[in-house]
Amino acid sequence: MNLEKTGLVLEGGGLRGVFTSGVLQFLMEKDIYFPYVIGVSMGACNAANYISKQVERNKRVNIEFVNDQRYLSYRRLLLKGELFGMDFIFDTIPNRLVPFDFDTFYNSNQQNWTVVTDCISGQPLYYENKEVGEDYLHILQASASLPFIAKPVHYRGKILMDGGLSDSVPVYKSIEHGNKKNVVILTRPFGYRKSPSNIYKLAGFRFPHYKGLQYCLKNRWRVYNETMEALEKLEKSGNILVIRPETDLALKRTERNKKALYRGYDLGYKTMKDQYEKLLEFLG
Repeated sequence: MNLEKTGLVLEGGGLRGVFTSGVLQFLMEKDIYFPYVIGVSMGACNAANYISKQVERNKRVNIEFVNDQRYLSYRRLLLKGELFGMDFIFDTIPNRLVPFDFDTFYNSNQQNWTVVTDCISGQPLYYENKEVGEDYLHILQASASLPFIAKPVHYRGKILMDGGLSDSVPVYKSIEHGNKKNVVILTRPFGYRKSPSNIYKLAGFRFPHYKGLQYCLKNRWRVYNETMEALEKLEKSGNILVIRPETDLALKRTERNKKALYRGYDLGYKTMKDQYEKLLEFLG
C-alpha cells in the first residue's frame, strides 16, 4: 500500500457525518492512516478523532450525547441563538467527559487541515493544526458553526463560520497541497444536488455587515453542485476514489433519533468494508 502524496477529504453535513465516522472506524481498524487529512465542519470533527487514533470516540460523542440538552437544545436556540451547546461540545466533552487525546493528536506526523469561512470576504480559510496549536478547538468550533443555529467565532481579527459555506468538499485544496491521489468521503449519494435557497435574504437582516457570508449563502447551492460535477469527472480520471452512501441516509443535519444515527454509522462502516479491496487497488 502506497499512501505517499495521498489525501483524505472529509465532507461535513452535520449529524449525517456519522456515516463518515463509521468509514473512519473501519480504516483505523485496518491501521490505514493517510498522511494528509482535510475536513469541513463535522468532517473536521471526524478528522480530529482519526488523527488522535481514538477508534470509537466519534460514535460516543456524536450519538450518545445527542439527546442531552447540553449538546442540542431548541430552547437554547430561542434564548441564546445556539442550537448546539458549543462550550459543552468543544470544552466539557473533550476535556472531561470523553477525553480527547491531545498528545497523540499534536504529535502525529499526519497533516490535518480545517476549513472555515471568512464572514467578511466570503472566502475559505485553511488552518493546519500545528499552526494554530492550542487554538485548534477554537478553529474546529468555527468550522462547525452554521449561520442561524450558531454564533460566529472571532479569531485573530477575523470573523469565522462553517467551512462548508465556501468550500464544502476541499479536494482542490488537497490537490494544491501536492496530493496526486485523493480519497473523498461524502455523506450524500451519487447524483445529489442542492436546490437554490432564499435563506441568504434572512442573512441580510441577521448579519447585515457580513457581506461575504451573505454571498456564500446565496451561491452555496451553485458552488456545491459545481463541485459535485467536478468530482464525478475526476472519479473517471482514476485519481480520486469517492466513498459515499448508495442511497440517501434519511438523516437530518440535526438528527436526534439514536437508532437512525447508529444505522448511519453502521452503514458507513459496511460501505467502507465493501469498498476495501477497491481502496487497496486504488492506493496501489
